[in-house]
Amino acid sequence: MSSPHTTWRVLLGRWAEALRGCNVAEVHTADFLSRWLVISRACVVSMTASSALIGVLLAAEKAGVSGVSWLAAALCTAGLLAAHLSNNLLNDWTDTRRGVDTEDYPRAKYSTHPILGGLTTPRRLLAASLLLLGFAAATLAALILLRGWTVALFAAGGLGLSLTYTGLLKRYGLGELASLVAWGPLMIGGTAYACSGRLDPAFFAASLPYGLAVASVLVGKHIDKLEADRKAAVRSVPVLLGERRSRALNLGLFTAFYVLTAALAALRLTGPLVLLVLASLPRLVRVWKIYRQPRPAAPPKDWTVWPLWYVGWAMFLNRLAGLLLVAGLLGNVLLRSILALLR
Repeated sequence: MSSPHTTWRVLLGRWAEALRGCNVAEVHTADFLSRWLVISRACVVSMTASSALIGVLLAAEKAGVSGVSWLAAALCTAGLLAAHLSNNLLNDWTDTRRGVDTEDYPRAKYSTHPILGGLTTPRRLLAASLLLLGFAAATLAALILLRGWTVALFAAGGLGLSLTYTGLLKRYGLGELASLVAWGPLMIGGTAYACSGRLDPAFFAASLPYGLAVASVLVGKHIDKLEADRKAAVRSVPVLLGERRSRALNLGLFTAFYVLTAALAALRLTGPLVLLVLASLPRLVRVWKIYRQPRPAAPPKDWTVWPLWYVGWAMFLNRLAGLLLVAGLLGNVLLRSILALLR
C-alpha cells in the first residue's frame, strides 16, 4: 500500500504534468482535479497569470506599494483566471455544437477533448463554464465597488471579445488581433487601473510587448491548424497568409517583444530591470531555428501536444519571457521602494 506522502507526490506530479503539457496519462481514470485541468486547458492560463501580475506590478511601480489596492490585485488575478478557464470551456462547448470540433480536428488530437473524448458531458461542460463565469462576475462586482464603473468597461471589452471570438473573430482573421487586445491593454491596463485608480497611458504602452507575445502563441496554434481551419472555413491569419509567411510573422512578433520592452526602458516608461527579459534570448534562438524549418513528420520523444508543433515552441518562449518580464517589474518595484527608504 502506498503511503499518503507517496500519493500526494503522485498527485502533485500529475497536476504539474497537466499544467505543463496539457495532458496526463490515463486521464479517464485520473483524479477529479487532473481531469478538469485537462478539460479546461489550464496549461495555457500562465499567460493570463502573467498579464495580471504585469498589471499589478506596473501599478505598484507608478503608484508605489502603498498606493496599490492589494485586494483589487487579488480580485483581478482570480477573476481573470476564472474568466479564461470559463472561456476555454465555452469555446469547446460552442465548437462542438457548431460541428467545428470533430474526431479528426486538431483540438481532439493534441489533448483529450472534453466531450468527444468522453471526459464530461455537454451539459456539465456548460455548467462548469457558467460557474467560473459567475465567479468572475462576482470579482467584477467587488472591483466596481472598489474602483467604480470604469472597471466594467475593461470587463465589457473582454467579454465582447470572448463571446464573438469563436463565431466571428476567429473565422475572419481577427482572432490573433483580439488576443493582443485582450491580454495586453484590457488585462494588463485594466488590472493596473483597478489596482492604482490611474488611467495612465504608460500602462497601455507597457502592455503591448506581452500582448504581442500572447498573439504569437495564437498565431503558432493557427499555423498548426491551418489545413483543418481551411476545410472548416475558418479564415485565421495563417489561412490568409499561408504557412511560410505566418512563420515569418511570428518571428517578427518574437522580435517585437524584445524591441518594445527595451524601448519601454529607454523611454523610462518603466524601470531598467525589465531588460531581464534578454536572459531569454538563448531560448529565442532555439525557437527561431524551429520556425525557420517545416514541421517534422513525427513528434520528438516526450512531445505531449502533437499534432500541434509551432504553438508549443511559441508557448515555450512565452513562459520564460513572461516570467522574466514579471521578475524585472518586481525588481523595479523593489528597487523603487529601497531608494525611497534611503532618501
